[in-house]
Amino acid sequence: MSRILIIEDEEVIAELEKDYLELSGFEVEVENRGDTGLTRALHEDFDLFILDLMLPVVDGFEICRQIRAEKNKPMIMVSAKKDDIDKIRGLGMGADDYITKPFSPSELVARVKAHLARYDRLVGEGLPVNDVIEIRGLKIDKTARRVWVNDEEKTLTTKEFDLLTFLASNPNHVFSKDELFQKIWDMESVGQDIATVTVHIKKIREKIEYDTSKPQYIETIWGVGYRFKI
Repeated sequence: MSRILIIEDEEVIAELEKDYLELSGFEVEVENRGDTGLTRALHEDFDLFILDLMLPVVDGFEICRQIRAEKNKPMIMVSAKKDDIDKIRGLGMGADDYITKPFSPSELVARVKAHLARYDRLVGEGLPVNDVIEIRGLKIDKTARRVWVNDEEKTLTTKEFDLLTFLASNPNHVFSKDELFQKIWDMESVGQDIATVTVHIKKIREKIEYDTSKPQYIETIWGVGYRFKI
């Protein structure tokens, strides 16, 4: 029996969701506060999470972020807020779905079943769950080829993403420009080709660094090359 955690401060809505899900054969737990819900989500074994966006103490965005950093179970975000920016932010932080209130309880049950079935299918087929690197506010989803900095998604070109991912996957290792050119462009550097690496590092820093003059992620090792700091 799949176990579901609902984190919802409106008790009437939470109990309605709980009743419908239990009638469909799920085991359901409810928390009405963000902090207690987050604690249970991180320390207990649940198969799916349903999160309200506006919660006391800890909001749904923060709960989503912390759960996704630890677990890959399905997560559905629920909110009365209809703004696209909230939906984009929630999905960008790792939520699998976003439902706007008011909604039909039967629709929620249908979505829960769909996400659990999809997750079981991925696990059963042995397909890998998204490979994600997270370091000090930087999140690189290698599977989806997406990058976020402090929950704000950044758009990188193919080579920028490949270069950033390669460095982040080999932290504290210093690579020369020639090595990086060969690894990312898959060819030996000739003449001015090596300058491409410098240009791409500059562009990446402009997108992910808070202060490009004092980079916290990609460090220049003068006379040698670059390394990703952890």
